[in-house]
Amino acid sequence: MANENSMPKEGEEDKKAAKKAAKLAKQEEKAAKKEAKRREKLEKAGASPEEIQKAMDYSAEYEEESGGRLAVFLVTVVIIAIWLAILVLLVKMDVGGFGSTVLRPLLKDVPYINRILPDASEGDAVSSTEQGTESPYSTLDEAVARIKELEIELQNAKNAAADSQSRSEELAGQSAQLEEYKTREAAFEEAKQKFDEEVVFSKQAPDINEYKKFYEEIDPANAEAIYKQVIEQQQKDAELENYVNMYSSMKPKQAAAIFDTMTNDLKLVAKILKAMDAEASSSILGAMNAETAAKLTKIMNPSES
Repeated sequence: MANENSMPKEGEEDKKAAKKAAKLAKQEEKAAKKEAKRREKLEKAGASPEEIQKAMDYSAEYEEESGGRLAVFLVTVVIIAIWLAILVLLVKMDVGGFGSTVLRPLLKDVPYINRILPDASEGDAVSSTEQGTESPYSTLDEAVARIKELEIELQNAKNAAADSQSRSEELAGQSAQLEEYKTREAAFEEAKQKFDEEVVFSKQAPDINEYKKFYEEIDPANAEAIYKQVIEQQQKDAELENYVNMYSSMKPKQAAAIFDTMTNDLKLVAKILKAMDAEASSSILGAMNAETAAKLTKIMNPSES
């Protein structure tokens, strides 16, 4: 009985060995044909026997290296696939809660990938409801109406904020005007006090009753007229000073030539010359037309003014 059982096994092994030998023989035959074709091509190309042998050796080494690289690549792919399968299994089994607590919120809406996630438990549904994720509106119309109400409230809040900002700017402007008024009022009081100390109550001042009479008799219209006269006089003085500076910076001949043309306004020329220093005015008069210079001298004569 033992011999009968062992004989089929030996026959199967012989068959396997024969198949392997036949397979190796076919591979060797193919390799030999390839090598023969390579040699034939090299010979047709005019290569020497040494060059042919080197090319054949290099081809053999390259095939061995390619086969080794392919084997390494296949092994790497298999290892990666095994690790991915292990990772998917761990996520699916929700080991440590990683699949339900970390990956589910991130990947639950991604098609195909969400299939590897663990199934949502009843506890998760209850916790979501307790956290308020359930919609408080039963219909879409209710939700839209609520959105419109919130938009109106938001717009009202914006309008109120704009009104508040405008009112704040208005108050800031009024405050600035009030500060300016206070500054002017303080300056006026200071000038008035100085005037009282230096003029009204000084030792050389007239009797106090004269000032009292003056302030009682003067009316607002007269005060306004006096103020206008003072301002006009200040402006004229400033203009005269500008003229004096301008003509003083010119050469005497240039200024004289201009003054000679101003025969219709010799009073202004006289004021300008009178306001200049003596050396500058005399140089200009000396360069002017003699007749015009004589008229100006007569106008500037203090006894005639």
